[in-house]
Amino acid sequence: MGKYSKKIIKRDRVQVNSSRYRLITGHPVLKKYFISHIIYILLLSIFSVNASAEKYNLSIQPVLPANQIKANYQPLSNYLAKKTGHEFTIISYRDFLTYWIRMKKGKNLHFILDAAHFTDFRIERKDYQVLVKIPDTVSFTVVTNEENFVFDMDELISKRIASMPSPGLGAIRLNQMFPNPLRLPISIQASDSIDAINKVLDGSVDAAIIPSPLVGRFEGLNSVISTEPVPHMALSASPQVPDDVAKAVKKALLEAASTAEGKKMLADIKLAGFEDTNSKTYAGYADMLDGVFGY
Repeated sequence: MGKYSKKIIKRDRVQVNSSRYRLITGHPVLKKYFISHIIYILLLSIFSVNASAEKYNLSIQPVLPANQIKANYQPLSNYLAKKTGHEFTIISYRDFLTYWIRMKKGKNLHFILDAAHFTDFRIERKDYQVLVKIPDTVSFTVVTNEENFVFDMDELISKRIASMPSPGLGAIRLNQMFPNPLRLPISIQASDSIDAINKVLDGSVDAAIIPSPLVGRFEGLNSVISTEPVPHMALSASPQVPDDVAKAVKKALLEAASTAEGKKMLADIKLAGFEDTNSKTYAGYADMLDGVFGY
């Protein structure tokens, strides 16, 4: 082999060794390709996670002003998002009539926390599944200003009584107290329970019917009568919600009272916890909607 051929071989070996060296130490072109590849993999993993996270609406019945509902239940939304990996948006409503119309349409009402008669209605008519409930029962109380003592509901015939519009449970219960169509009070619509209380306190109405738990939170109210209790509000899931997501939500809420972050969420929304339930607990309460428009 000639001297010239040996030089070529030697030069080639140098080039190969140099390439290996640059690969190890970081040739600018190779380094750029390597970094781009890593960024691509990272972005792909991020989009994969986002693709698996779905968005769900969590509707709350309008017993309080809409903005207060959103503020009160945002900790619940945050907690469920952290526990399930999905996004939950609190949906509030102006009043019960609007709420009822939206419920009848049933569009994008993925999860709903509301009263017994609505829960049973959706189980029977909309194929919802009830997941958990707030412990105990709930009732409504007719209240007057402490300066206007009333001892019997007959004293309120032809008097002004504030209530949220039908088919809110308060309005339904109030109608049941006056079965004689010739002996009725004057119904004054309130946008929510707080509005009804304010109307009593400022004297613009003679009485109001409000959720019983609110009575003790306001000074200057006189209790007249309380209604028969019904199962407390329940959280139900639409048939649009995948079964694994509904189970994850149920599990997170049932375990909330036994974890630090769950206890914080419950304290923020002022609840002791959630308990397991089933459709039998709410069976028959939809009958209270008999006579309501759209039922």
